[in-house]
Amino acid sequence: MQPRILIVDDEPKIADVLRDYCRKEQYAVEVLYSGDGVVEAIRRAPPSLVVLDLMLPGKDGLSICREVRGFSTVPIVMLTARVDEIDRLIGLELGADDYICKPFSPREVVARMKAILRRVAMDSQSGDAGLLRYGEITIDPARFSCRYGEQVLELTPVEMRILGLLAGSPGRVFSRDHIMQAAYDDHRVVNDRTVDSHVKNIRRKLTDAGGDAELVRSIYGVGYKLE
Repeated sequence: MQPRILIVDDEPKIADVLRDYCRKEQYAVEVLYSGDGVVEAIRRAPPSLVVLDLMLPGKDGLSICREVRGFSTVPIVMLTARVDEIDRLIGLELGADDYICKPFSPREVVARMKAILRRVAMDSQSGDAGLLRYGEITIDPARFSCRYGEQVLELTPVEMRILGLLAGSPGRVFSRDHIMQAAYDDHRVVNDRTVDSHVKNIRRKLTDAGGDAELVRSIYGVGYKLE
């Protein structure tokens, strides 16, 4: 089944060029030029990946990302021309999977999309199958799902890989570099704050599900471990 891509950008030239490049990859593409109606469109027909501009008429990209993460783990690639927002996007505090600064090469955007779709496919078809359990945490790599007790944890793909790494070797301390390599297999350049932001999100979601945020423990100057 061919991937479905939703492109949301209020600049028709950019949106239409990305649409044409995606179609060359045999992707099915829908384009929206406003933030209004995006959340509803994703609920109605969940895409394989969303390319989402930060600044949009109507509802802005950050608000859309925040709402979507309330019910979906669909991969989201944020587009931004605002340098002052980059730190927030690098931290991916709202659950975006990647960010790209304008101006950009359409080939780069498509390459990033392909890398994310490939990782999601590998995660969902992992032959490592079998459930990974630690305490109340249950991770099912084949179904790309995670629970704390009976509560579903709506983790992003990156968060799922990080928690899976920690849960696979409870008690072991993983350095931030090790965690970054496990979370991003395309060797992109990210900083320590990126890992810290992901861990912050995981802790918040564990707490929301009735767990203890300190399950993921910070080891000062080293990294993180699952206790």
